[in-house]
Amino acid sequence: MHNSYIKGNAIQQSFNRACTIHGVHYLRIIENVAYNIKGHTFFIEDAAETNNYLENNLAILTKKSWSLLNSDQTPASFWITHPDNIFRGNHAAGADNYGFWFDTKPNPTGPSFDPNICPENSKLGEFTNNVAHSNGRYGLRIFHKLIPRTFPCMPIIEDPANTTDIYWKNPLIPAVFTNFTSFKNRRNGAIALDIGAVRFENFKVSDNLLAGIEVELTKNVQNGLARIDGALVIGHSELAEDLTFTIGIVGLTDRPSNGIIGPRTEGFQAHNVRFYNFDRA
Repeated sequence: MHNSYIKGNAIQQSFNRACTIHGVHYLRIIENVAYNIKGHTFFIEDAAETNNYLENNLAILTKKSWSLLNSDQTPASFWITHPDNIFRGNHAAGADNYGFWFDTKPNPTGPSFDPNICPENSKLGEFTNNVAHSNGRYGLRIFHKLIPRTFPCMPIIEDPANTTDIYWKNPLIPAVFTNFTSFKNRRNGAIALDIGAVRFENFKVSDNLLAGIEVELTKNVQNGLARIDGALVIGHSELAEDLTFTIGIVGLTDRPSNGIIGPRTEGFQAHNVRFYNFDRA
């Protein structure tokens, strides 16, 4: 779809998405506004779609649907099943659950099924200058896995004879999420479940109820391959509402937001992080 584009449209009050990318590559989706949409708003369907370009789109008020996919019961403004696509300058506001959700799959689904395509281990195309705010759960969610490697469908094989590089037979590939801004989400600004060499660079997070950034699990990473670098983490701003200071969710009450919640595995690092306004009890 090299010569095709969807540009400058307004889509509102849809009962089934705003834009579905299904079996499509190299499509440009630019400067569209989607408002009051049921189910995932900008939707990459089968997890075989790559090299699509989404820039400066605005998604507002993404709502749950009980009649589409199971995942539409926890919808995202941007639902991303294959990481090798390009996201620049998009805004996701007021979704019932997530702004951007990398819901990667072991293999594509539906008519695009191919055992030789492994999205959860594929490289990230680009994720730069995106914004998420006022979402019901997370601004950015990486779930399930994102462990990019040179040969996505092959395991990471350690070579006991090579003590300097344990990824000798299938090196990890860095996935760099850059200049993301995420605020006033009712859980976290960003959260990642199971990652390899994933880096969060120059994130700005503020007024998120549970935490600014959270990483739960890292896999196959030497020290510093999975990391936060250059973040600005604000506990509360001058525009924070009372809810920011009293979470009142998941059994937590009268507890202000955390800055960073680290993983339960080794090898993760945080560098050049500035914390502001963590000044409540």
